[in-house]
Amino acid sequence: MHVGVPKEIKNHEYRVGMTPTSVREMVGRGHSVTVQTNCGEGIGRTDDDYRAAGASVVDSAQEIFATADMIVKVKEPQAGERAMLREGQILFTYLHLAPDPEQTKDLVDSGAVCIAYETVTSPFGGLPLLAPMSKVAGRMAIQAGAYALEHPHGGLGMLLGGVPGVDPAKVVVIGAGMVGTHATHIAVGMGADVWVLDRNSEVIEKHWEQFGRATNSVYSTADALEHHVLTADLVIGAVLIPGASAPKLITAEMVKNMKPGAVIVDVAIDQGGCSETSRATTHAEPTYIVDDVVHYCVANMPGGVPRTSTYALNNVTLPHMLNLADKGYKQALTDDEHLLEGLNVCKGHVTYREVAEDLGYTYMDPQSALKL
Repeated sequence: MHVGVPKEIKNHEYRVGMTPTSVREMVGRGHSVTVQTNCGEGIGRTDDDYRAAGASVVDSAQEIFATADMIVKVKEPQAGERAMLREGQILFTYLHLAPDPEQTKDLVDSGAVCIAYETVTSPFGGLPLLAPMSKVAGRMAIQAGAYALEHPHGGLGMLLGGVPGVDPAKVVVIGAGMVGTHATHIAVGMGADVWVLDRNSEVIEKHWEQFGRATNSVYSTADALEHHVLTADLVIGAVLIPGASAPKLITAEMVKNMKPGAVIVDVAIDQGGCSETSRATTHAEPTYIVDDVVHYCVANMPGGVPRTSTYALNNVTLPHMLNLADKGYKQALTDDEHLLEGLNVCKGHVTYREVAEDLGYTYMDPQSALKL
């Protein structure tokens, strides 16, 4: 199979779909890889590094999209990239389609086979291709929140951990999954007063076993959510419904009544955000203020630490890349029910139920789509 890796073009996105190490593995299995020049610049790897691993290097994304059987990326294809997709071509990347009707329409119209990292499952449960970026984003969320709390950036002017004799900031983490756990880890390490809310009793129990009295775990009800958001200095939105839009748990009315200078870091923004006042921002302009509350809603947070993020991502995507290349997408998806969960769009049909329901498409069972 011919695999293509274009340079990412989303605002301040420095990750890359394949490292030279992954290229070497792919070429060693008898496949060919073409990468766009300077695609690895953000992770400190040169075109010569990719050539040494066995890749061909070309100047333009157009050359890659025109010839590759499978396109491997990190972020969802931008409009110009979507226009280059062709029928039957495999696209393997993060998609986050539910809050993005324009992207979904373009992918449906392209006839491409679109497999989303974020909905691939694991035999052991969870979302293994989303997990590395969730870990990175959770840890970054506390760094970003601590920065935004500084007065010159619109915040309350608080040090997250306080100092002896002065209270630390109250950090409220909504969701105790992968993002929430890693956000909690950093917040505890910085000495914050951490409160974690979740609606799953088993998740709360697991959180207690991990953190004990270092945090305060709360079963999330409407009353509890409102109370803790309104008394928070920093709120981390870490909720996820796989493949679907994030629920709007923080209302605009709640934001109006938060402390002036409080901060919301909405990590769920890739899925539309969990606050009614959230809208996607970029690393270039990461924050904005609504009702005196600072909002940080960068849609590709891990892109800010591309070296860590790319290598962590390739550790989990490489086996699936090799599987798709070795067997072709039909056989690979037929043989692996967990990879099949990643099939979101196939030859003009939406094959992920939550995306179809959220955006008004007729759902096609992925097994049926493989017979097209």
